[in-house]
Amino acid sequence: MRETTPKPVIFTDLDGTLLDEQYQWDAAVLALEWLRRSHIPVVFCSSKTRAEQEFFRQAMNCFHPFIVENGSAIFLPQGYFPFGVGGKITDGYELVVLGKPATYVRHILAKIRQQTGWELAGYADMSLAEVAQITGLPPKMAALAMQREYSETIVTRLLPEQVAHLELELAAAGLQMVSGGRFYTVTGTGADKGRAVQFLAGLYEQAYGRILTIGIGDSPNDTPMLAAVERPFLVQRPDYSWLNIPEIPVTKVKGVGPHGWQHIIQQLQKNT
Repeated sequence: MRETTPKPVIFTDLDGTLLDEQYQWDAAVLALEWLRRSHIPVVFCSSKTRAEQEFFRQAMNCFHPFIVENGSAIFLPQGYFPFGVGGKITDGYELVVLGKPATYVRHILAKIRQQTGWELAGYADMSLAEVAQITGLPPKMAALAMQREYSETIVTRLLPEQVAHLELELAAAGLQMVSGGRFYTVTGTGADKGRAVQFLAGLYEQAYGRILTIGIGDSPNDTPMLAAVERPFLVQRPDYSWLNIPEIPVTKVKGVGPHGWQHIIQQLQKNT
């Protein structure tokens, strides 16, 4: 049955947004419970892997579609929509891939490594203990982060001229590199959080009619997602600052990470 008023659909980043620096979401529990009772979808849109996001979906009791590895792929629970989208069926999901397989990404990085002599160390080149140490993740979570299906994370420190050369070589192979702060993430050029959000929004419109897309983020790699929604919000970072993206009319909300997330949903609750 189609909605007569727009149905809200939440697209949210995880790290630093719904999750705090300790990967906790206690501050947003009440908001998540209200959204669940109100049947408002919460779509994770993150750089995290499928394995990582499945962990948080189970922990938060949140079983909507989710976007992995910076827009590389969309996982839709099989039967979630009353129609198919023509994606591959795998492990109970209908899968829509926008990026490239991690095996291809690693193959290209290996070729560049051989040509340049640069280290270009990625998660696939490291042990679980090394990944846990360099990321600060508990071993269990580090193991999930290593299960990359559509990207590779480069942990080697790079000089600006190395970054410029690497971007050119990757682009020639249909790949792109995004800085995530400490590390770099390499994906297929088709991988894009905004493109994935637009695709999913179209499916929700087909299922429900009028919808209201809401995006919540905190960092530069959330920009494409925030640009693709009708109501973009930024939560505060740990230093209480907000990301500056003047090209998008975002609403800046007080509250670091999940504290700000809770405030956004409280406002939605008042207006619903």
